Amino acid sequence: MAFETFLNKVTPLLNLSTEQLKNISTPNHVHFAELELSGKKYPAWRVQFNNSRGPYKGGIRFHPDVNEEEVTDLAFWMTLKTAVANLPLGGGKGGVKVNPKELSLEEIEELSRKYVQAFHSFIGPEQDIPAPDVYTTPQIMAWMKNEYEKIVGHPAPGVITGKPLEFGGSEVRNIATALGGVYVTQEAIKKLNITGKRVAVQGFGNAGSVMAQLLYERGYTIVAISDSKSGIYNPEGIDPEEALVIKQKLGSIATVPGDKISSNGVLTVDCDILVPAALDGVITKENANEIKAKLIVELANGPTTAEADELLYQRDITVLPDVLANAGGVTVSYFEWVQNQSNGHWDAITVKTKLKEKMITAFDQLWELYQQNDYNLRTTAYLHAIKKVLSAENKV
Repeated sequence: MAFETFLNKVTPLLNLSTEQLKNISTPNHVHFAELELSGKKYPAWRVQFNNSRGPYKGGIRFHPDVNEEEVTDLAFWMTLKTAVANLPLGGGKGGVKVNPKELSLEEIEELSRKYVQAFHSFIGPEQDIPAPDVYTTPQIMAWMKNEYEKIVGHPAPGVITGKPLEFGGSEVRNIATALGGVYVTQEAIKKLNITGKRVAVQGFGNAGSVMAQLLYERGYTIVAISDSKSGIYNPEGIDPEEALVIKQKLGSIATVPGDKISSNGVLTVDCDILVPAALDGVITKENANEIKAKLIVELANGPTTAEADELLYQRDITVLPDVLANAGGVTVSYFEWVQNQSNGHWDAITVKTKLKEKMITAFDQLWELYQQNDYNLRTTAYLHAIKKVLSAENKV
């Protein structure tokens, strides 16, 4: 499991017993099913890692590379993320090994409903609350909610989050991950006394493009962006809204004004803030020494390898780890669940205000701990989260 590399690093610092280590490194449940669609079977998982602090929480992804190890890793990260964000939730994750681009809309709906049919007894508003993830959408969440309610025979809007507004979704959910990232970025640059505002965004997708736009509106200069096909570097600045129009029209950012570079070339351009917002494992020991940013904000899950993390720390480059930097999404998912459970609805200003408060509080707690030891922010976050999880289980 990928998470074990980082866990092995922090274990000696916690002085965990064998029982404690087993508790924090072993999922509570790994549920598996095969979903049959048009004569073909698709492997599906729901991993429930830890619920000591509240119901399991985590997305469901539809992707051809989904496997049990990946889903388990992500469920572990969610356990830590909800703890770092001070949410009364645990960690879980789900996935189906499928390429949704090869399915019709009707087939995607059928697959979504079959997922709920397979795992309905393991999920619920007080038990396990899924959400969207890679290649799953608010519409898919609406189908899943509807299927669950058909099975249990009563309304249960809190069974799933990331739903459309008309089905009990929350305001701000569509920009929550990026907005949370912006809030902690602004706090970090104050603490680090970073005066430059040049930003490179690797991964101009849903989260990355929104964060670029939000930072641009706040006076930052977006000097580089990339998608899966290419990258653009323009030291004079890129208008992210114009870039998004080009991408939506042509399916690529290749014609955005600027110098053409590779997708991963964006990671090493001259900038003050680097935002990896796409895939995991893109910052490695091979390119870590070429990174010029003073601050890295992990909007993606797991973009930095363990070896690179250590090299960046040695170079005095601060990394805001994913368990904090992209926790805005799960935080607003939690807000959605709270609204559903109380049959209420908050306006966008209320959600943004509560999100900012949550993210800054989580950042301040981590920063205070970070100042007290000789570890980087990621190690600090892991130690903080693991202690909270074990404490909730009376294991500390």
